[in-house]
This record gives sequence, C-alpha cells and structure tokens, in this order.
Amino acid sequence: MTTSLHERIRERAYRIWLDEGRPEGRELDHWDKATELVAIEDQQAATTKPVTAPSAASPDGEPVEPALPASGGDIPTMTDQAEQTYPPRKPAARSA
Repeated sequence: MTTSLHERIRERAYRIWLDEGRPEGRELDHWDKATELVAIEDQQAATTKPVTAPSAASPDGEPVEPALPASGGDIPTMTDQAEQTYPPRKPAARSA
C-alpha cells in the first residue's frame, strides 16, 4: 500500500513530536523537519537505483563526444624546463 506524500510527512512529524516529549507550539518546526527528512529518503532511494549499461548517448540523449580528437591533431604536452628558450638579456646600463 502506497501512502501519499502528505501522509508520510504527517506521520514523520508526529513521531518527531513524540520523540521531543510532545512540546506545545512547535508544529511548524516538526512539519518542516519531517518534510526535509522525507525528501532525503526519496532522494536516497533515487540514487541507489542500479546503473544501466553505458551507451553511446548521454543521459539526456545527446551523443557523447570521443575523448581524443578523431583527426589526431596537436595535443599540448608538458615541456621540460631545459627545453624552454628565453630571449637574450640586454646588458645593464652602467651609471657613471
């Protein structure tokens, strides 16, 4: 039997109220906390669904681009510091 979202929140708020010793005037606090906890439960259930086999399309249906360029174009690489060239230094001006 599936209960409605409103019913789940109401039941959770009631349990929170009981756990806190049945305080008066905190109904809205209990309702807000229950709403948040139910939302967390729902999201946790959504994140624990099994992953389907990978396909050539992303989750929104768009094709996934290949990791490397198909043309084999230039890919920047790291350069060793000894391989770097610097412009020649100008001689320092001497003061007289």
